[in-house]
Amino acid sequence: MHMKLGHIDYLNCVPFFQYLQQAGFDGTIVKGVPAQLNAMLAQGALDVSPSSSFEYGRNFHNYLLLPNHSISAFDEVQSVLFFSSTPLDELDGQKIYLTGESATSVHLLYVILREFYGCRAIDSCVPEQPAENYLNDGQPVLLIGDRALKASLTVGPEKGYQYDLAQLWHQHTGLPFVFALWIVHRRAYQRLTDEFLLLQTQLQQSKDKAFDHLYALAEAVTDRPWMTQEQLVDYWKCMSYDLDDAHVKGLTLFFELCTKYGYFAQMPELSFIDAVNTLQR
Repeated sequence: MHMKLGHIDYLNCVPFFQYLQQAGFDGTIVKGVPAQLNAMLAQGALDVSPSSSFEYGRNFHNYLLLPNHSISAFDEVQSVLFFSSTPLDELDGQKIYLTGESATSVHLLYVILREFYGCRAIDSCVPEQPAENYLNDGQPVLLIGDRALKASLTVGPEKGYQYDLAQLWHQHTGLPFVFALWIVHRRAYQRLTDEFLLLQTQLQQSKDKAFDHLYALAEAVTDRPWMTQEQLVDYWKCMSYDLDDAHVKGLTLFFELCTKYGYFAQMPELSFIDAVNTLQR
């Protein structure tokens, strides 16, 4: 049986994927931005992918989760940034320009503005032209991934405030924020049960090797010349790739707030692959 695995083509995914094939993974890897992978996962065109936490919450009945793995941050994340010339508590009703690449980051911004800064009316859109164009005009803009990293290195303080959403979340909750989970389509799990057990080990091995050799990993990334090796290593060190009790608490609170504000029809349940039953099959 052949597994189709999604790969978010951002720098934050490099530690999972750089050594994955060395660790024995022999399935097909499909690259894309989170929104593309979310859609493919929902359609069953992917068996598993690191995908938006929001996508899991929106369609949780169709999914299971790999335990122990996520893309999270305990404080600053550096790559989910909200730029605004207006303070957060004065944004009520203002037009906000969004990247269309991630559902999680967009809804994290909505939740932060409504729950912690008293905004009642959020007027947002995904513009046809690059959101960076509005950033240059001093408009409120949300950027994620490599585009956010690049903007943070080039946009000066004269453009206004630069808010790190994971840092804001941590300031208000004391919890990490889970941007992406390793989401498994339930039908694929029935078909590829043993392969999913193996994938958990392969991901751990790739991640361990990456963090044992972060500078070698940074040297291997040659297609992002706008970041130095030091900046890359610092970026990976500020990320968290685990999924422990603190992560689950942060994720559960985010899901509760998304449900409170009507972004989910019901509170999602977290359903993990059961490794014990798999081993006993």
